[in-house]
Amino acid sequence: MKKKLSRLLALALAAALTLSGCSSGTTEEPESTAEAPSSAELEEQESQGEAIEDLVIARLSTAEMQTFNILYSQTMEDFANLCNMVDSLMEIDNYSRIVPCIAESYTTNEDKSVWTFQIRDGVKWVDVNGNEKADCTSQDFATAMEWILNFHKNESSQTSDFLIMLEGANEYYEYTKTLSEEEAFALTAEEGSVFKEMVGVETPDANTLIYRCIGSRPYWDSLSTCLWPMSQAMVDELGGPAGVKAMNNENMWYNGCYTMTSYVQGNEKIFTKNPLYWDQDCELFNTVTVKMVESNDTMYQLYQSGEIDTVTLTESNLKTIYDDPENPYHDYLVENPATGTYQIHFNYDKHLEDGTPDVNWNTAIANEAFRLSWYYGLDLTEYWKRTNSINPLSCENEFYSMTGLAYTSDGTDYTELVRQELGLPEIDDQTIVRLDTDKAEQYKQQAIEELTALGVTFPVEMDLYITANNQTVMDHARVLQQVYSDCFGDDYIKLNIKSYVSNLISEVLTPKLHSFYEDSWVPDYGDPKTFLDQEVMGSDSAFYSNILTNINSVEESEATKDLLETYRTFTDMVDQASQIYDDNDKRLQAFAEAEAYMIENALVIPSYYPVSLCLTKIDPYSTVNAIFAWQNGKMKNWETNADGYTTAEIEAIKAEYEAAQ
Repeated sequence: MKKKLSRLLALALAAALTLSGCSSGTTEEPESTAEAPSSAELEEQESQGEAIEDLVIARLSTAEMQTFNILYSQTMEDFANLCNMVDSLMEIDNYSRIVPCIAESYTTNEDKSVWTFQIRDGVKWVDVNGNEKADCTSQDFATAMEWILNFHKNESSQTSDFLIMLEGANEYYEYTKTLSEEEAFALTAEEGSVFKEMVGVETPDANTLIYRCIGSRPYWDSLSTCLWPMSQAMVDELGGPAGVKAMNNENMWYNGCYTMTSYVQGNEKIFTKNPLYWDQDCELFNTVTVKMVESNDTMYQLYQSGEIDTVTLTESNLKTIYDDPENPYHDYLVENPATGTYQIHFNYDKHLEDGTPDVNWNTAIANEAFRLSWYYGLDLTEYWKRTNSINPLSCENEFYSMTGLAYTSDGTDYTELVRQELGLPEIDDQTIVRLDTDKAEQYKQQAIEELTALGVTFPVEMDLYITANNQTVMDHARVLQQVYSDCFGDDYIKLNIKSYVSNLISEVLTPKLHSFYEDSWVPDYGDPKTFLDQEVMGSDSAFYSNILTNINSVEESEATKDLLETYRTFTDMVDQASQIYDDNDKRLQAFAEAEAYMIENALVIPSYYPVSLCLTKIDPYSTVNAIFAWQNGKMKNWETNADGYTTAEIEAIKAEYEAAQ
C-alpha cells in the first residue's frame, strides 16, 4: 500500500489528526513537580468533567482530502477521515492489539500461507443518511482486491503489499496492463471471472473469505487491518469505475462508524453516527465536526474560545504556557506520542522547471561523501522546536522503521537491532547520537574535492516546495532554511523555498522538481518489509523509489555508478531478508542489516518523530494506537472530559495504561 505525508504538512497536521496528535506511543512527559493522583483521586477528578457527545476538532486547510475512495487513497489526510467511514477486516484497539471488526474471527494453516476469515452477520452498507443499501459480505473484499490489482482502475495505488504476497496478484496486475481501459473497467471479481481464476482470493460463501499467499506470510493478520471492502452494487450504481473515482460523501456507501453528512471543501466536515453500525456496543460521538483552518495559531484561538476540543501547540504558544505558572493551561500540557517516523528522501533524478535535468544537484547527491556530510552534520534541533520546544530531542529519530513494529523471540525491539548494526549509543534525549562535526567536515571537504572534479558548482542549490499561501508551513520552511545555513554554510548548500498551488503530486513530484522530500511512513503490517520494500530498486510497487527518489530512472555514469551499485546491494539485502520465513529472529536481523546499510550509506536519512504537546479533552490512551495500519484517526471508543485533561491526570492514566499492557 502506498502512503505519504509531506513533513511540512504533517507538522501542522499533528494537531488535527488529533488522532495522530494524541493517539499512541510512550514517551517522556514534560517535567512536573506534582505527584500523580491515585486512581481513586483521578476518578473523582474525571467525574467533574462530562463526556463530550458532539466533538469538534480542527485541521489545517492544507490537510484536505484528495479522494473518497479508500482503495485509491495514498495520504494520511484521506485515511484520517475514511477510516471512520469504511471498516476493515480487522481493526486495532488502544493497546495496539488486532481485534475483530468486519471479520469476527480468523484461522490460518500450519505454514501461515492460507488465511481464512469469518465475516460477521449484520454488517450493513448504508447511504450518507444511514439508510440501508446492502449487506457487506466476503464478496465485497474480493471486489476491493480486484480494484486494487486492476491497473486501469487503481492506477497502481496501494498495490505494493499484494503484488508480492498474494497468489496470482502480480500476474493479474500485469494482465490488466495489457488491456484497454474499457476492457479493464469491465472486469469484476464475480464467480467465474478472470480475477477469481488467477488470484488467490476465495469466497465460498457470504461469510467466508480466504486469502492464499505466496509462501508463508505470518504477518497477514496485521495486514488484514488494511483490507477494506467495496460493493460491486455501489460500483454499478455509480456507473462503473469512472463514477467510483469521482464519488463523494453524498453518493458513496458506508459501513463504518460514521457517515460524512456534510463536506465543504477547505471549510468543514461533519461526521454523523451511523445508526446501523454493526458494533452497537461501542462508544461513538453523535457528531464530529472538523473545521479546516489556516494556521495552528487559529486552532489555539478556537480552543481558547471553547470552539474545538483539542489543539497541538506551536513553539510560541507552548513557551507562553510553559513559562507562566499562572497561565490557565499551564497544568494541562499533554504530550502527543509519535505515530510514525519521518525520513529525508533525496531525489536522485531532479529536473528543473523547464523540464531539463538538474545536473548540478543530481551529480552532487549521487556522491556518497556529500550525503554523509548531511548525515553527520545536520542538526535539526531548532527545526524540532517547531514541534516540541520544551524537549525537542524527544523528536530524535535514528531509524527508518519505527519502534514497536516487531520483536525478536526474547522481546528485543527490531529498532534495537538496527541501532546495534549502526554502532550508535542509546538515544538519551540529551544529544543527537549520530551527530559528529569532525566527520561532517571531513566528508564536506571530500565532497567538495570530488564534486568539483566532476564540474559541480557550489553552493549546491536545492529546492523545497511548499503549499502556497500558508503562513504556518512557510514558517516551518524558513526555520529549516536557517538550519541548513547554520549546519553547512551558505557556500556549500543553499536551500530555496518554492511553492505549488494545490496538488503536490502533479505539480511537484511527477515533474521531479523537488530536491528532497521529508515524508512519514506508517507501516501496513508488523514486519520491517513494509518499510524497506518502499526503497528497493526495480519494483513497480516501491512507492518511494518510484515517486520520491526516482532511483529507477537514474542513468549509469561516472557520477552515478557507485550510487546505483549501493542501491543494488541494498535491494539484494532486502530481497534476501524477505525470503526468510522459518526463523523470525534471523529474518529481523537480516532486515536490520539492510536498514543499517541504507542509513550508513545515507541513501535515506532518518529525521523526525512527531512528539509534540497539546491541550486536549480527549484521553490519548483511549484512542486507537495503530503501530501499523491507518486507523489512528478512527473515532471509536474515545474517552473524553469536557473540562480538559490535566498533565497529572494524563500521567496517572498513562501509568495505568502501561501497567495493563
